[in-house]
Amino acid sequence: MFTGLVRDIGTLAAITPAGGTLRLDITAPATAQRVAVGDSVAVDGICLTVTRTGARSFSVEAVGETRRLTTLGAWRRGRRLHLEPALRVGDPLDGHLMQGHVDGVGEVTAVRRSGGGLAVTIGAAAEQRRFLTPKGSVGVDGVSLTVDEGPFTTGFTVNLIPHTLAATHFDRLRPGDRVNLEMDVLVKAVRTGDMGLLPHLVRDGGARNDDQAAAPGGGLTMERLMARGAWRRSGRGGPKG
Repeated sequence: MFTGLVRDIGTLAAITPAGGTLRLDITAPATAQRVAVGDSVAVDGICLTVTRTGARSFSVEAVGETRRLTTLGAWRRGRRLHLEPALRVGDPLDGHLMQGHVDGVGEVTAVRRSGGGLAVTIGAAAEQRRFLTPKGSVGVDGVSLTVDEGPFTTGFTVNLIPHTLAATHFDRLRPGDRVNLEMDVLVKAVRTGDMGLLPHLVRDGGARNDDQAAAPGGGLTMERLMARGAWRRSGRGGPKG
């Protein structure tokens, strides 16, 4: 699990075919010192497994399906990448809960200055837009951002504050850029009625009436999830636009 708060920005140092996979060598000293082989890291929002570590860099591998469903297939050497190691027991749950499972690729359609920040509009497919909710959360290239009020006829807009721009590579966004999108897993659970989508720390916490909540027409609502602590902010800040 991840929270969408970028902990480091790495640089793609090399891309090497390795059988049916691609090996990505990423220069990021702070992250390299934190992770071990077998750990999960969100790389621009994609959950990948660490296969090698060094003093200043680490490597991950991506299969063909990952390249097909994300922006990874277009990455080139020198690209800057958002990095977030997986949550550990005791880590604060800022941002919002993310899985590193990209739901689709969106395209930046407009970027405009808004005070000291940026208002960025992203086109998204209907399959992704149905999980948007006004002032809800969305993951964009692994960053937890707050969605505008809508309407979500072709996409959505997020407002990036100066802190977010300083902590990410979003200061380089331009119309036509493609970005990885992960829709809020809690909204997906509510709107599909699939309790299996919920992370265990939400699904198994609070009142013990999950079977009733998962029954047809029964019980699982935004209000009930919020009562269990979903979307609760700790006030620690971070790149939540």
